[in-house]
Amino acid sequence: MSKLVDSLKNFIFRRQHAYKVTFDGPLAEEVLRDLATFCRAAETTFHEDERVGQALNGRREVWLRIQNHLKLTQDEIYELVTGAADSKTIVVQSEDSQQ
Repeated sequence: MSKLVDSLKNFIFRRQHAYKVTFDGPLAEEVLRDLATFCRAAETTFHEDERVGQALNGRREVWLRIQNHLKLTQDEIYELVTGAADSKTIVVQSEDSQQ
C-alpha cells in the first residue's frame, strides 16, 4: 500500500475514533436524540419552499455523516471517501427509523 493510502486511512480511522469517543455515553445519547429530530433522521426533508428543503437536506447530510462514522466499519468509510463505494450501496438506518 502506498504512503498516501496509508495516510488517508489513518486520517479516516482517527476521525472515526473521534466521532465514537464524542458520541459515547448517556449525554451523547441525549444529544443524538435531539439531533435526530432536528436533522429529520426519520422523516422527509421535502418542503414546498425549495430553499427550506435545501436547508433540511443539509441537516440530514450532517446526521448521515455522524451516523456513518458511528455505524460503518473503517473499510466502508474508506470506500465512501475514496469513491470505491460507488458500485455498492451502503445504507445506514437510524435507530429512530427502525421503530
